[in-house]
Amino acid sequence: MRLLIFILSFSIGGYNLLAQDDSLTLEPTVIEDTMASERFLEIVENSLFEYYEETWGKERAYAVIDSLGYEEDYRPEFSDSIYIARLEEMDKHTIIDIEVNDDLLSTLKYFVRKRRRFTAVCLGRSKLYFPIYEEYLDKYEMPLELKYLSVIESGLRPTVKSRVGATGLWQFMYRTGRMFGLDNDSFIDERMDPILATDAACRYLKYLYGLYGDWSIALASYNAGPGNVNKAIRRSGGKMNYWQLRPYLPKETQQYVPNFIAMMYMMTYYAEHNIVPKEAKIHFHEVDTVCLSSSIRISHVDSLLGINRDDFLLLNPVYKTDIVPITEPGQCISLPVDKLALFFEMEDSLYDLDKYVDSTGGAFVALEKKKTHKVLPNETIGGIAMKYDVTVNDIRGWNNLKSNTIYPGQRLTIRLTERKYIPGDVSASTSSSSSSSKKSSSSSSSSSSKTTSDGTYKYYSLKSGESLWTVSQKFGIPFAELQEMNKGLDPKKLQPGQKIKIGKV
Repeated sequence: MRLLIFILSFSIGGYNLLAQDDSLTLEPTVIEDTMASERFLEIVENSLFEYYEETWGKERAYAVIDSLGYEEDYRPEFSDSIYIARLEEMDKHTIIDIEVNDDLLSTLKYFVRKRRRFTAVCLGRSKLYFPIYEEYLDKYEMPLELKYLSVIESGLRPTVKSRVGATGLWQFMYRTGRMFGLDNDSFIDERMDPILATDAACRYLKYLYGLYGDWSIALASYNAGPGNVNKAIRRSGGKMNYWQLRPYLPKETQQYVPNFIAMMYMMTYYAEHNIVPKEAKIHFHEVDTVCLSSSIRISHVDSLLGINRDDFLLLNPVYKTDIVPITEPGQCISLPVDKLALFFEMEDSLYDLDKYVDSTGGAFVALEKKKTHKVLPNETIGGIAMKYDVTVNDIRGWNNLKSNTIYPGQRLTIRLTERKYIPGDVSASTSSSSSSSKKSSSSSSSSSSKTTSDGTYKYYSLKSGESLWTVSQKFGIPFAELQEMNKGLDPKKLQPGQKIKIGKV
């Protein structure tokens, strides 16, 4: 069983990348020069975008499951001889040394039993990140299988942070990140940038391979650091084979390479284990990049482009606050391709809205919000942490848990961060002028915020450049409430002079 790879070029994050769609078949295939093949021309002629809209790997999973007659909840396990044969087959196709032994088989069986859901989730997330990884691994002439390292490091979550401060898809510590050019300031942490962090990870791994000449030892060094690996080499009497060196490594690192190989196995033979990939939230080919000429606020993107904060940060996890700052050269942000036309139409409004909020003296503050999660049957603490994008240690700390054991019906406290806009001078002056108008009917305030009524609702006539968002801040009305009152209106088609509801009489 081999991979038939179609390679196509797209742009993301200001870089020209290669998107790879790995369509797995059960029969041996030959990798062709797709740029010259009839298949490539056929794909182009029959709508390239729709072809890539299909979920990578999902068709293969269904085909294998159907052919083997698996029931939906069936969890197949195989004899050691089958696992060994598959590992040996993987070993033939990678430069990374896979030594089949009892420890590796034990780790693999644990992944088969306990890492099914994790595998399904990561297969879905891989649609966005694996094409980036493969492009950079190919650029630096490194084994493509190293893409699975990010799976065991971060679960393909770009914003995850470990208890010791390692951050991002590739879990860079602060000093290591800076050493490989990843900046970190009040607005941006480039360890969370999928493009920049992947490039840095490839350079770091290649540096480690240059030290030891063995990819498995390089992986161990990525986990434990060269200092600990060098100590292990000295204690072992100079052994330079990972499996011989392994007993001398720190305990956590002894399990690191077996975990990597087990994850590599799961991502290769998932269909044979009746694992269907979770649907990808967004695919690599559905994303493109635009560069900004000024600062914008992430909270404005929802109002003008209809992209909520979570979806924006999924594509742009590098930003630490609500602000995309002004830099030289300017910041480039990733957006869904179907939002690009709207972005160019609303670009000036995004910049102007930023200036408007600055002029009011308003601000966004981070508020902590508590949520109670009721544990469902078969849920794990790791799965719950993944759902809320927090760590297992966070959940244990918030709930005073002494272990990772939880039970159905248990109620867990989850702390989430929510950003809220606090109006400044405009809202204050509005409320002030409103109260004064009740006393003296100030002509200046009525002219600046003139309203009408039909006996049921109060209406406000939009001025040039105003939107639902600016009106919500002008009158101190919660934006969601204003949207609900005007849900029949398209916020992107509002015109000067148009009347919108701002409250009941």
